[in-house]
Amino acid sequence: MGHAGMAAAAVRYLRSAGAPTVAGPVEALPRPELRAVGDDERAPLDQGEFRRVMGSFATGVTVITAPAAAPGAEDTDAPGTPAGFACQSFSSLSLDPPLIAFMVGRTSTTWPRIARAGVFCVNVLGAHQGELCRGFAVSGSDKFAGVVYDAAPASGSPRLAGALAWIDCTIHAVHTGGDHLIVVGRVDALGTSADDAAPLLFHRGRFL
Repeated sequence: MGHAGMAAAAVRYLRSAGAPTVAGPVEALPRPELRAVGDDERAPLDQGEFRRVMGSFATGVTVITAPAAAPGAEDTDAPGTPAGFACQSFSSLSLDPPLIAFMVGRTSTTWPRIARAGVFCVNVLGAHQGELCRGFAVSGSDKFAGVVYDAAPASGSPRLAGALAWIDCTIHAVHTGGDHLIVVGRVDALGTSADDAAPLLFHRGRFL
């Protein structure tokens, strides 16, 4: 059962148990008071050890894509070509409204192009797409050279051939998270492929 299925099951259980339900949109909670963390408050964690331990958590792998900039738009990185990068920090976020989230490094050269587009498509990769993923993980190359794709229906972002699923989104919000950004997308369209292949998984620095 996927994240959306589990959420739907939880809603059905709460309704059967007589729990109160909310008829209208859920109001956002007030923003918590935020402050910068001082250097003397940071835990003495080694970054290499942090990465090693976090690598014990197996994740799926996606490619986030966005359409090419319109003619005349400011896009000096790679004018006329779509944007895309490999991303394993992806998750469903909300069922009502349908939201997803992914994390991207602040130093990413692809993220500004996706931000300017305002839309993106999440391509969930299958086990047979390891080489495709490696191509999108490399910076400074034509990532779409030889890649077969069509346009996602809502955003026009590249929808990669052979992907297990695709989620077409509009950028809903962007939050800071240390050296990364947390990007929340509103889902406009989504679907799966007819191929019932296994997913591509990443664990301890390698594909499974």
